[in-house]
Amino acid sequence: MRITLVRHALLPLLAAFVLAGCHGKDDPTQPGGSTPVASVQSSVELLKKGDLAGLWKHALPPADYATLRADWSKRDPNQPPITEQDRARFNETLQKFTAPDAEQKLYAELEPKLTQMEQQYKDQLPVLISMGDALVKRGIAQNTTLDAQQKTQANAVVDVLAPWAQKTPWFDQAKAKQAVHVAVTTVRQLDLKSPEALRAMDFDTAMKKYAIGYAGAKQLLAIYGLSVDDTLDSIKLSELENKDGHARVKIDYTLLGKPLSTETAMVEVDGRWYSESMLKNARQSHQQHEDNAAAAPAPAPAGSAAHTD
Repeated sequence: MRITLVRHALLPLLAAFVLAGCHGKDDPTQPGGSTPVASVQSSVELLKKGDLAGLWKHALPPADYATLRADWSKRDPNQPPITEQDRARFNETLQKFTAPDAEQKLYAELEPKLTQMEQQYKDQLPVLISMGDALVKRGIAQNTTLDAQQKTQANAVVDVLAPWAQKTPWFDQAKAKQAVHVAVTTVRQLDLKSPEALRAMDFDTAMKKYAIGYAGAKQLLAIYGLSVDDTLDSIKLSELENKDGHARVKIDYTLLGKPLSTETAMVEVDGRWYSESMLKNARQSHQQHEDNAAAAPAPAPAGSAAHTD
């Protein structure tokens, strides 16, 4: 259930609100917003603070938020069991980042690889990124969940990110050393103990871990010249439409110095405004959980054993 929620709700939520700004006057600790614009503003305020638990509480109606929390710790019947190989790989990776000399060892391992990769791929990198650009745009064109306007907006973002990726000094040793420091610090802050503990996290614990990961990801992007906070600070919001409990909010923003815009649909529930796509995704995830639970075979009664006549 947790994997389903992250894939179908949390990631679209972050993608939608990473482009909004923080100028609202609503109380972000309350569910929804008094207006469509205020709802988006409060969500971004929470996102910029890295308060993902608060973001969920604000972005869903109380009943849906309660369902999210209740579903979170329920075991997904389709999730494969953890094997000894999984456990060994997890522990090996964790040890690399948590050992006392982790930064020195990781950078010592990375440094010659960066030199080798720079020699082999420096001239080819712009071409490879252009190929990746084309693949991403093809994926956008083939995406059946995006409408024509959303595809245009997504392509505009790609057109800004591709030149940045081509010019970014990915093989710079000093930046790589900073990145290793951020990665090691982030993993240590996550304080992961075992794959079993990772799966067993309750909602509040998971949100704290995700917030740590989100903060680390922002630091890594900033090292290479992409500031998420600068983008959040650049936003200007305006209401395009508001009728019969549905609204559209326009989001003008600057990404890497380039002006862009997008829109987000909002829906009114019990007098408060919420992201339509986020609410839809959360409810679909709950329904999928219910369907999986109904389809799962019932466990055998304790102490039961097969017998023959």
